[in-house]
Amino acid sequence: MHASPDPSLNQSDSVAEEPVKASLPEYVYARLREDIFEMRLLPGDQVTETEVAAYFKVSRTPVREALQRLQSDGLMQGYVRGGWEVVPMDFKRFADLYELRQLIEVHAVTRLCAPPEAGKRSIDMAQIDALKADWCVPPEQRLSDGRAVAALDECFHQTLVRATGNQEMASAFDRLTDRIRIVRRLDFVYGDCVGSTYDEHAAILAQIDARAGDEAVRLITEHIDGSHAEVNQITLHRLHSARASAATERLPYVTVRVMRSF
Repeated sequence: MHASPDPSLNQSDSVAEEPVKASLPEYVYARLREDIFEMRLLPGDQVTETEVAAYFKVSRTPVREALQRLQSDGLMQGYVRGGWEVVPMDFKRFADLYELRQLIEVHAVTRLCAPPEAGKRSIDMAQIDALKADWCVPPEQRLSDGRAVAALDECFHQTLVRATGNQEMASAFDRLTDRIRIVRRLDFVYGDCVGSTYDEHAAILAQIDARAGDEAVRLITEHIDGSHAEVNQITLHRLHSARASAATERLPYVTVRVMRSF
């Protein structure tokens, strides 16, 4: 059974709707985050709590809570008098995060391929086996929607880390995943990586099954390096395209669009 995609990955509507099921801070958070991920809100764009509250028809309190959560995610930064800015795109920061991601995943794959040893942390291979239902499938059973595959891809990599049994490492990796999501998902939505992702994930699982540590490390390293290189190109293209059309597609709650060079 396929994992359920993150609801926040669904494309939001252009007009704010009344929040129904989610709490108000969660509702505003999800909508703002999606506007950032879809580049309707661009790096350097500025908003105020008052304008966002009016747009979403809520008070400033849930808006402030949502913006503070986005700040914790590394997506927004506050300045003065209720003003906020979408964090400028920092490619050096993303490179650092991808390097950390690679270090964690290489370690995880190495642990998963190592022979069991008495007294060592328990490896949960059942979690790895469960991934095969999503990734070791014939082409006709593969998902084609980029957003859905992006959610499955995150689950795949988080599971590799979680299956090692190191909960602190898994928690750190989850936080890292949140911080690179804004660029990582671009490869699925705007790139052409769905088919190769299925192939590469299946190959990684096969090497883990065979306890072939060196080959599994090689494959995961190439997989992450390739993703990083591709999202860099797509991000630059998307930023320039989005900036060019910003004047005609301005969101009502954006106070200032800052013309930054990327």
